[in-house]
Amino acid sequence: MPSTKFVFWTLIACGIVTLLSRILPFILLKKFNLSAKVVEFLSFVPITIMAALWFENLFKQHLGQLPQIDYANLIASIPTVLTAILTKKLLLIVIVGIISLALVRLAI
Repeated sequence: MPSTKFVFWTLIACGIVTLLSRILPFILLKKFNLSAKVVEFLSFVPITIMAALWFENLFKQHLGQLPQIDYANLIASIPTVLTAILTKKLLLIVIVGIISLALVRLAI
């Protein structure tokens, strides 16, 4: 059984690392200017992350088989993607996604 002191210092260290990894980029970017190409490249990062999260939940993986489509998530993503294209408002997109998935799961 780990000692309480070890667990305490591990939690403190994890908190410091998390804090530094979130704050340090902002501090460094205030002192340095990024080129226009780098800023343009970084503008695609949120889109890439959202697409990766979407595709991860769009398929179900079973060991030893090809991925299968999760039809509930596919059906729920249709109004969500349409809302994203039409409004580009994150809060509305999240609300539509939650409501559509809830309705699909309720119907199943």
